[in-house]
Amino acid sequence: MTIRVAQWATGGVGQASIGTIAQHPDLELVACHVFSDAKVGRDAGEIAGIGPLGVLATNTFEELLAAKPHCVMYSPLMGDQGDVIRFLEAGINVVTPVGWWYPNTVERAILDEAGQRGGASIHGTGIHPGGITERFPLMVSALSSNITHVRAEEFSDIRSYNAPDVVRHIMLFGAPPEEALASIMTAVLGNGFGQSVHMMADELGFAIDDELVVSHEVAVATKQIDSPIGLIEPGLVAAQRFRWEACVKGTPVVTAAVNWFMGDENLDPGWTFGSRGQRFEVEVTGDPDVELQFHKLHPSTIAAGLERNPGIIATANHCVNAIPYVVAAQPGVRTYLDLPLIAGRAAAD
Repeated sequence: MTIRVAQWATGGVGQASIGTIAQHPDLELVACHVFSDAKVGRDAGEIAGIGPLGVLATNTFEELLAAKPHCVMYSPLMGDQGDVIRFLEAGINVVTPVGWWYPNTVERAILDEAGQRGGASIHGTGIHPGGITERFPLMVSALSSNITHVRAEEFSDIRSYNAPDVVRHIMLFGAPPEEALASIMTAVLGNGFGQSVHMMADELGFAIDDELVVSHEVAVATKQIDSPIGLIEPGLVAAQRFRWEACVKGTPVVTAAVNWFMGDENLDPGWTFGSRGQRFEVEVTGDPDVELQFHKLHPSTIAAGLERNPGIIATANHCVNAIPYVVAAQPGVRTYLDLPLIAGRAAAD
């Protein structure tokens, strides 16, 4: 059976998702929800830059529902639990990169009940969080015993992230340090990375302390730094580090971390990507130790990343490839711990 899919939101991930859905042999795009009035009525394929698909964008839930999708790929900038409950109660499965990777007990109960009412499931996935932060560390951990620490960490040049309003006004690059340090970013990111850390700790069997240890550091420009959001002036934020640690009696046992830089020159402190460059890392400390690096998920140049960022494509792919497995799953929340191995699909002839 061909699975009917709706795409909700057409930012970078949403546009990439439309392309992946169109190429997937088991899926058919049947609806596309947009937030911009200028996109309403446009062909979803043209919005995604891949040519017409015969699916016109809408901005109403009713029109999306009328297309009778089996699943929605839900990728707004910020997730809304009300949206998710509405989908589940309507019998529409949800795959998303913006939350619900490992909901707490209360939230999971609410979503499980909505899923049972509609006979649908929800799966949070993506890349970081949503894969490299928990799925792959747990897989790699099977090679070790006597594990004492697991770390998942990102090192990225944020200049290749083609969302200038987000980078400047939400992430607060180019802002004074005190403004960035007081922003909502630690809490917003912590909702996702906190879930990832708890998933790993629970599955590995760590009896962690009640509160995660959270840190946020910034580096400022020492000279003008040219960037897609304009010049970063000396003294303003040009790099940020976030860290979430689950501890046992104060000793870290699970760590998720992000390093986002406007390049790695002219920074104070003088942070760099090091000889390994941009990458994602997974490290398991145990018997034996295991380390895994992910490369080629970052663009080769800033210009290439602004045109087509591999990390954004990978995020969309990881979501879309999960759709057949989520549609086949039992109703309610379905995390990596509840689903079988998820795989991509071979290229068409």
